[in-house]
Amino acid sequence: MNLRAHEFGTDTVISVLEPRIDAALAIRFKDRVRDLAPDSAKRVVLDLSEVDFVDSSGLGAIVAVMKLLAPATSLELCGMGTTVAKVFSLTRMDRVFAIHESVADAVPGARA
Repeated sequence: MNLRAHEFGTDTVISVLEPRIDAALAIRFKDRVRDLAPDSAKRVVLDLSEVDFVDSSGLGAIVAVMKLLAPATSLELCGMGTTVAKVFSLTRMDRVFAIHESVADAVPGARA
């Protein structure tokens, strides 16, 4: 699972560098995010701008990561394309997660 993490103070941005989060990658995704998220982070922002497809297993993995990080760290999402945003809307997960347009919107310090 190809992910990249950048820290901005107490925020960590984890970019998913895969086109899909599906059943084939869900467990590796969850394990990899857990490895990359520092214990000191107050927020982890998951950048989904490279992701074109999320199935139910992928959605479940994202929810599992949210539960794994809570309560000390919140999981927020950004950079969703139309197809991925539709999955979150249809499942009403867009009401569970804070969703931002871009990394810069989620973490103003990331503009630099």
